[in-house]
Amino acid sequence: MAAYPFIRIASGEPPPDVRVQRGLVYAAPGGRPLALDLFQPAGAAAGPRPLIVLVHGGGWRSGERANLAPLAIGLAQRGYAAASVSYRLSPEAGYPAAVHDVKAAVRWLRDQAPVLGIDATRIAVGGGSAGGQIAALVGVTSGNPAFDPPADAGAAAASTAVQAIVNIDGLSDFTSEAARFHEDDPRKNPSAAGAWFGGRYAEQAARWHEASPITHVHRGMPPVLWVTSGEPRFALGQAEMAARMTALGVPHRRVHLPGTPHSFWLFEPWLAPTVQAVADFLDTHFGAAPR
Repeated sequence: MAAYPFIRIASGEPPPDVRVQRGLVYAAPGGRPLALDLFQPAGAAAGPRPLIVLVHGGGWRSGERANLAPLAIGLAQRGYAAASVSYRLSPEAGYPAAVHDVKAAVRWLRDQAPVLGIDATRIAVGGGSAGGQIAALVGVTSGNPAFDPPADAGAAAASTAVQAIVNIDGLSDFTSEAARFHEDDPRKNPSAAGAWFGGRYAEQAARWHEASPITHVHRGMPPVLWVTSGEPRFALGQAEMAARMTALGVPHRRVHLPGTPHSFWLFEPWLAPTVQAVADFLDTHFGAAPR
């Protein structure tokens, strides 16, 4: 980050007005425990709080849920519950394991909503980079049982549907020529996407298509917020997806932060406008969260 000498890493240490429940195990696929950290306002609420499930980035093969603690803290300070989740990365399990894991987290959190003080009717999913793509895919396939996790991926029986999607600098389409220039680069053996899919586009074209959120645009899908950086490659497919949504009457919004690096949400001064954009979007579609 030498090009941005003024930035600082955003703090993941919760302030006094935010309480955290760490290490809540939400599923154990194949006996492998998967956990989440739940951030909520410390004060008592007038009613159950809307929730956003947050998915970290890292090219589908690295990263950890603590990376999204600063964003979760900021949203908790705006009255939301925010759960930062772990999921199986590509060295452990390829596509679609990560998608199944995030859906299992949504299912578990909805099932536990009365205990956790969550409003089960107002659940969003969001993430950054690879996590933004995963979150978008989870959201656009809401209500599609073909994308739900296997029975042993989560014990709860609640729905995996979400009511809003936040994609922070994550791909909307793996399959366009422009996207494949980066994601299917033959000099990378394998590329991050290729490792997740188990092969290059020519070998696993069906997976590359299926994992592209743009493939699943449909009438009645949840509204989408895109928050984008100054690096255009991560917005590939977004304009086309937005056009399809517009034609179907699906609400969407884009907030662009020019001059920012790809991982802007991990740093100040850009965490604050990211929190603002996400909270404003959720307030619009969920109603203002109780504070």
